[in-house]
Amino acid sequence: MDFFALLTMVGGLALFLYGMKTMGDALSKMAGGRLEQVLERMTDNPVKAVLLGAGVTAVIQSSSATTVMVVGFVNSGVMKLSQAVGVIMGANIGTTVTSWILSLSGIESGNFFVKLLKPSSFSPVLALIGVILVMFVKNTKKNDVGTILIGFAVLMFGMDTMSSAVKPLADVPEFTSLFTAFANPLLGLIVGAVLTAVIQSSSASVGILQAMCATGGVTVGAALPVIMGQNIGTCVTALLSGVGANRNARRASLVHLYFNLIGTLVFMATFYGLNHFVQFAFLADTANGAVIAVIHSVFNVAATIMLLPASGLLVKLAYFTIPQSGDETLETSERVLDERFLEKPAFAVAQCKNAVCDMAQLILKAMNLCVSVQEKYDENAVQTVMEIEQEVDAREDELSSYLAKLSSKPLSEQDSKTISQFSRCITDFERISDYTKGIAFAQKKLHKSKEKFSRKAAAEAGLIYEATLEIVECTVSGFIHGDEEMAFRIDPLADVISLVKKDIRKNHGKRLEKGKCSVELGMALTDMATSLDRIAKHCSNIAEEQMASGTDRHALHQYARDVKEGNGLYKELLEEYTEKYSLKKLEET
Repeated sequence: MDFFALLTMVGGLALFLYGMKTMGDALSKMAGGRLEQVLERMTDNPVKAVLLGAGVTAVIQSSSATTVMVVGFVNSGVMKLSQAVGVIMGANIGTTVTSWILSLSGIESGNFFVKLLKPSSFSPVLALIGVILVMFVKNTKKNDVGTILIGFAVLMFGMDTMSSAVKPLADVPEFTSLFTAFANPLLGLIVGAVLTAVIQSSSASVGILQAMCATGGVTVGAALPVIMGQNIGTCVTALLSGVGANRNARRASLVHLYFNLIGTLVFMATFYGLNHFVQFAFLADTANGAVIAVIHSVFNVAATIMLLPASGLLVKLAYFTIPQSGDETLETSERVLDERFLEKPAFAVAQCKNAVCDMAQLILKAMNLCVSVQEKYDENAVQTVMEIEQEVDAREDELSSYLAKLSSKPLSEQDSKTISQFSRCITDFERISDYTKGIAFAQKKLHKSKEKFSRKAAAEAGLIYEATLEIVECTVSGFIHGDEEMAFRIDPLADVISLVKKDIRKNHGKRLEKGKCSVELGMALTDMATSLDRIAKHCSNIAEEQMASGTDRHALHQYARDVKEGNGLYKELLEEYTEKYSLKKLEET
């Protein structure tokens, strides 16, 4: 093998690895986090976990990526360790799909239709279609499809280039003797593990082995231990992902290692033990791409069937390696935005949505407490509102930093709009928490002064608190569930709250003139009403973001005005809320 043939082989390997990464990244981007959300909602059914793990991995073409996501799930407290086991096993099965696709390159036939199944026959067509979609079509989803097609074509071209470059090695005795040495189970195992650990992809290392089969010098006996080692080497990615994570996440990466390690040891001990007595003749046969795919699939399916019933033992073994500590409950109780998720930007966007929804729930809790304190003072409730405000501040800082990192990643047009929307919404949620804190502080100050609102003032305060609680409930519910109908109710209600605030101020002025209210109590009431009105305005901002998310408009308030002017439903809702939160009713009663 001369220098130029070696250069061709290295170039083919580079294209193969690049094509695999490009295709996998584009598939993940196109999935838009939906596949990962399926994993997040995993049930305790181990068979379903295996199937979903296999399905997701088959789609994104990377067991390492799936396993890293699972480690992130466990680290975030989204998934239990017991649930992670089935997904990890399924990922190992899903990754075998790649080897079956690559095995198609070995098809040899004179039949026209059979030759069409060979990737080298249809890859150029896919590449042409992909280039057209990427260069001439202005549609993000179609661009992603084009990138997938180009990635696949580059992958298969690299595979063919490698295979063609190594074919002359069949006549090189040193190469033949090298693969003969791999027939030693221990050596083959080590070589497979090291190769996969270096490139961090079992699919890629299996593909390289399939390309080597083009020389005709690789026997089944030499390939089998290498494939076993590849399954161990792929665990390196998950182990590296576990560095810096909490104990449970590190246990998840260890479960991946133990599953592959135990499966490999049992498989090799059983197989070579039988071979000692039976002497399997097929070990001397020449391996090809299809044979490699069969071995890869049979091992992973067999290992899953064997170890799935014993998944509890894998969990216990992980706990034995990393014992439970006293502060672990606190460590795993909070959902965090894991840096690992940034490697799959579409999924990271989905995790940000979860984090913003958690923040929204805290806001709703704080508002409920403010309403309850208005009705009956409770020191513990006031303190809780103060603590919630600090928690929301911390989460806003964390989310802002995370979204900034995420914005630098390759995102679909929709995901890019979504993170911009989140950035603005979390600012509004944080401001709402500031106002709830201010309200709680005012309630505490009023309680200490031992002054009380008059009956009418208390009724007015109760009315605007009730209206503000409703608008916060609508905002949180609309945001979490993506309910635009709920979001549309917010603007008219915000306008009504603003009118109620003005009426409260007028009524206070009248009571002050008649000597029925003190200046201090009047100021407290108007300050609370102003804070509640500002909460309503921030709710309106969030609703407008949600309603305008499907448009290209950047002037959200202009968008809201356009909606108001052209929609009869807005007027109906305005009348409904005006009637519901009318101060005149209070005067009549």
